[in-house]
Amino acid sequence: MSEVLSQNEIDALLSALSSGSVDADELKEEQKRKKIRIYDFRRPNKFSKDQIHTLQVIYENYSRSLGTYLAAQLRTPVQVEVLSVQQLTYEEFIRSIPNPTILNIYSFYPLEGSAIMEINPNMGFAMIDRLLGGPGDAPGKIRSLTEIEQTVMEKIAQRMLDYLREPWESILELNPLMERVETNPQFTQLVSPTEIMMIISLEARVGDVPGMINMCIPFLLLEPILEKLSVHVYYSTASRKVSAESFNAMKRKIESTYVPVKVYLGKTSITVQDLLELSIGDVIPLQKSIKEDLEIAIGQRTKFLGKPGIHDNKYSIQVSQVIKEGNEHE
Repeated sequence: MSEVLSQNEIDALLSALSSGSVDADELKEEQKRKKIRIYDFRRPNKFSKDQIHTLQVIYENYSRSLGTYLAAQLRTPVQVEVLSVQQLTYEEFIRSIPNPTILNIYSFYPLEGSAIMEINPNMGFAMIDRLLGGPGDAPGKIRSLTEIEQTVMEKIAQRMLDYLREPWESILELNPLMERVETNPQFTQLVSPTEIMMIISLEARVGDVPGMINMCIPFLLLEPILEKLSVHVYYSTASRKVSAESFNAMKRKIESTYVPVKVYLGKTSITVQDLLELSIGDVIPLQKSIKEDLEIAIGQRTKFLGKPGIHDNKYSIQVSQVIKEGNEHE
């Protein structure tokens, strides 16, 4: 982006041109000269700024969903936010993480290839401790996972990966699937050491235990969808889905939601003495005639009136009237 000059700088430049201290021909010649830009062939920038920004937006949405899920699952406050989005070689990424650590290798279906979700050991052991009934403390000395801990981690990692589907749905219908859990980064040769990776670092805190969650995605895996990794495409596609697919999905979820239904037979008042002396076969008169319809409440609000009866040898209620109040379309 070209630098914007202030009015004082423009006036000073015009004054220098008028006095001859700055030659206009020299300025033109300087513009014609080739500009030299430093470029490291060992670390080529394969992702544009727009693509990096799109990935940041995707994983900011993911971090919010992930934090809500972990807080409910672990029964403790959890904070997750995007710390950085950068491109590194696979060798640089492997050298930057501790050994041992928790490397969750998963498929990025429908794209061909695998990606890594690296969970810092302190964070991982705190999560496992909470799930197994502990206070959620990190161990004093980092070690490898036992077989039981590895099984627990595989299940929670798969649930964490499931929350990637929604933020990615504007780009592709992602279906991440856990493949295996590794603890030694040196033995995890996912791609060649010089391959460019997109590293999304999430800063997390489980209770009082801080840690990092790194999402490592190879460039070769994302290459088929690079054209879609645009903020404009992301938001335009998301807005279209809200009006159709999201509406239908929300409608299906609401239709399958269970709500409590209560039928009020009537009300009456009795003394404590009468209540203590109640026995089988006693009759309590209610303040409602048998000819009156009964109130049917949905949740805490009366929505219908109905008549009691028997249907298939079960006590039943037949709706006879719908109670309308206010704007029913709200």
